[in-house]
Amino acid sequence: MPFRGRRPVRGSALRARVLAACAALLTVAAGLAVRAGADGAFAKYAGSALYTVLLCALVAFCAPRARPLAVAGIGLGLSWAVEFFQLTGVPAGLSARSAVARLVLGSTFNGPDLFWYVVGAAVAWGVHAGVRRGFRPRAVA
Repeated sequence: MPFRGRRPVRGSALRARVLAACAALLTVAAGLAVRAGADGAFAKYAGSALYTVLLCALVAFCAPRARPLAVAGIGLGLSWAVEFFQLTGVPAGLSARSAVARLVLGSTFNGPDLFWYVVGAAVAWGVHAGVRRGFRPRAVA
């Protein structure tokens, strides 16, 4: 009888999810550290890049078998979608009423953020590709 429903999580997928969850927690910690220890343009744009890194970690958690380039592309696309959504004014209204909405959606469009999201996606891609390469089984000589 064929398997119906969700596929069981295998060892490599479970390991990928654990690593993605750890990456997400480290990214949040880095964001809080930047927010507490820096200000001005550095803090703002580091936060933008880290936002995309966090989204990439969440995508990797949800799709543990996805390739690093796909994870980075989806994280970047989500970041850009949220930034362009800010042009509607809806996030600003939600952010005025909710701290969570302010953290997730922001409030106002800022063009330079689009570049820093690319930086964050590139960093996430590099780390993901490096970690993934490190866990590949090696041929025994």
